[in-house]
Amino acid sequence: MTATIGITGGIGSGKSLVVSLLETYGIPSFVADVESKRLVTTLPVIRERLTALLGEEIYDANGLNARRMASLIFRDPSLLTQVNAIIHPEVARHFREWVLRQSAPYAVLESAILFESGFGRLVDWRVTVYAPRALRLQRVMERDRLTETEVLRRMDNQWTDEVKKAKSDYVIFNDGKQALIPQIERFVNYLSEKQTGVPDLFPGKNVSD
Repeated sequence: MTATIGITGGIGSGKSLVVSLLETYGIPSFVADVESKRLVTTLPVIRERLTALLGEEIYDANGLNARRMASLIFRDPSLLTQVNAIIHPEVARHFREWVLRQSAPYAVLESAILFESGFGRLVDWRVTVYAPRALRLQRVMERDRLTETEVLRRMDNQWTDEVKKAKSDYVIFNDGKQALIPQIERFVNYLSEKQTGVPDLFPGKNVSD
């Protein structure tokens, strides 16, 4: 049986980097944001319900009109809850189905809103990738070529890392001071000690190494 790991963290924390490193050890990943965007375009039930909620113009020739959706939600923030209630259950269903097809001992669910969406209830272990707010701000400004105000607005729309850490089983630090690979090896060995019957991906190593 595949054990599941939810990876989350604030914007610029480096959660995608952590997931990519886990993938090098044979751990497959399901990226909720990517799957959500795919399902919004391809799944008829989502398209029908979003159209009923937001109008025919919410889709155009290229798929979902994300700019129009953002404009509507900005004018009526309660719409966000309704949109999430349409999309999140389908993403959760597809994740559960995806896990059943996996043969690896572990599988990852990456989600920036692991706790906010309720996806945290779908996994066996919840992990926050943590980096200081100032460092995350710098990373995102450089990566996405955004202003400080734009990045801070995005940060303020997310739960704080402190809240995420309090709800997590484990924390990985991507603060530029602590090497990531040793932390990931310790984490997976920690899981193998806790998860009875799951093979150790790093035999011979100890959590304290």
